[in-house]
Amino acid sequence: MDSPYDVLGLDADADDTEIERAYRRRVKEAHPDRGGSAEEFRRVREAYEAVVSGEAAPPKPVDPEADGADSGADATERNGRGSPATDTAGTRAPGHGGRRARDPDEPDRRPTNSRVEYLNYEVLSDHGWEVDDPDLFEKAAAADLAPDDYGQFLAQPGETLLEAAENRGYAWPFACRGGACANCAVLVADGSLDSTVDNILSDDMVADGFRLSCIGRPVTEDMRVVYNVKHLPGLDELRLPADRFERARADD
Repeated sequence: MDSPYDVLGLDADADDTEIERAYRRRVKEAHPDRGGSAEEFRRVREAYEAVVSGEAAPPKPVDPEADGADSGADATERNGRGSPATDTAGTRAPGHGGRRARDPDEPDRRPTNSRVEYLNYEVLSDHGWEVDDPDLFEKAAAADLAPDDYGQFLAQPGETLLEAAENRGYAWPFACRGGACANCAVLVADGSLDSTVDNILSDDMVADGFRLSCIGRPVTEDMRVVYNVKHLPGLDELRLPADRFERARADD
């Protein structure tokens, strides 16, 4: 079985920037709309997640004798059980699969329990509401909407927003689950989603508050999101046919 590093075409000492670039390149190559397949797309995504989590085993050296001095206690130090494997910020020591140590000046992005207040974009026109109305969620709370259209749930640490919704019985739109389409897009009205996965949204879309629920994990105690916004201008062109991925899962 290929190492996740081999799937992404990476060396064992690749840093965060190289990993992100390799993932962008491979996920585009594997995308069904570019001649790839849903199976290969998932394989690339899983390899990326294994590498950034530190769970991926590095590929074996081409010349094992050349790295003989790195075995034993030295290897123990490199894999995180001994001395730290990160020697400078943003740089990985050879053979280490984990992410770099967090800069103490960076904001703490560790996952936390999040209370998610959600609203279905499709009901806005029925009530004459605008998505940028500062009182939108207060109006929704007073409108006696169906549970699928408005409500709250608690997202657990480690869950993406889409997983949190699905785990509580909601059927939010999605397709690829890998950040390569806008089917699962949401508008974040309050709070924050953290995502380490490169995705299809432009910088302008991100600045406007759009995120992808399939890769974004809540990192604030409270969030307000408008889901089902995939038909908004700009996002509509980035959608994929969901049935392509459903067929692939049915064939597994």
